[in-house]
Amino acid sequence: MTHQTGIHATTELRDFFAKARNGSVRLIKVIIEDEQLVLGAHKELSRRWDADYDAFVLPLLDEQQPCYMLYRLDSQNAQGYEWLFISWSPDSSPVRLKMLYAATRATVKKEFGGGHIKDEMFGTVKEDVSLSGYQKHVSSCSAPAPLTAAEQELQQIRINEDSCSQDSSTEMVKTEISVESKHQTLQGLAFPLQLDAQQAIQALKQKKINYIQLKLDLERETIDLVHTSPTEIADLPKRIPQDSARYHFFLYKHSHEGDYLESVVFIYSMPGYKCSIKERMLYSSCKSRLLDTVEQEFCLEIAKKIEIDDGAELTAEFLYEEVHPKQHAFKQAFAKPKGPVGKRGQKRLIKGPGENGEDS
Repeated sequence: MTHQTGIHATTELRDFFAKARNGSVRLIKVIIEDEQLVLGAHKELSRRWDADYDAFVLPLLDEQQPCYMLYRLDSQNAQGYEWLFISWSPDSSPVRLKMLYAATRATVKKEFGGGHIKDEMFGTVKEDVSLSGYQKHVSSCSAPAPLTAAEQELQQIRINEDSCSQDSSTEMVKTEISVESKHQTLQGLAFPLQLDAQQAIQALKQKKINYIQLKLDLERETIDLVHTSPTEIADLPKRIPQDSARYHFFLYKHSHEGDYLESVVFIYSMPGYKCSIKERMLYSSCKSRLLDTVEQEFCLEIAKKIEIDDGAELTAEFLYEEVHPKQHAFKQAFAKPKGPVGKRGQKRLIKGPGENGEDS
């Protein structure tokens, strides 16, 4: 098993996971200590899952310290009881800790067993992960109709998510971070998509909307939805802020070689040095993981990824040439070089034998 941060569970925690998955444990709290995943606390079953929830979960949340929680529900699947996976990352905790816990999240899920995890939540304040917060999460994620085969496949992908590499975070476990490791930790950061942003991406995939604008909340370290205003090609330049960076998804409707196409284009707009160094670095670092999430978890195909610094670049001609670049350039025919300029002298006539005009 690959551990993205080099952190793995202790033998004691693995043994506890094995006993707890289908035993009488209701709650497991996991923390990182001495560069290892260890058992922070646990609670035994008392009442129904919803009756136990707030009384068990909320008192174990530290306002300064991130943690992971695995909470057993009363429902079961083919592998046994289903669990809720909670990632707690309070706003007031140090950035290094939040990044470390974010990078190790996939390892915890793999150590426990992704097939047992029914759902997961991310929270920065207690209201996010309280019982009412979880109920809102379930309500917002539930569809009016049964899941289609494609949706079931997407759900399974989410359960087994984070198998992608997070190479950028491998050195974060060290207290003293070198210049090289600082550079690595800034590559491929995974800020979580807020719920309304996730819903917007689903709506774009279903072609219910044709434009999404996202921004980074640099304080909360989340990706937030700005708006989904209906947008035509002529409107695109007006959608690009002149003083802040943004991510955009645009459903580009056009014709190509006689075919009508609807292609999703990703636009990363960064107005140069009008933004702070921190903003430029974080937007650049979060971009690849955002695209991975959209393409792999939401199964949204992106036809073209574009980076611009000025909205004026987004003309109809520019978009068309980006999505359908010319494959072959015409080569100039070889031209015979011209001779030297000026007089070249008299031409000489070379005669064959017997043609010199002499009498015999």
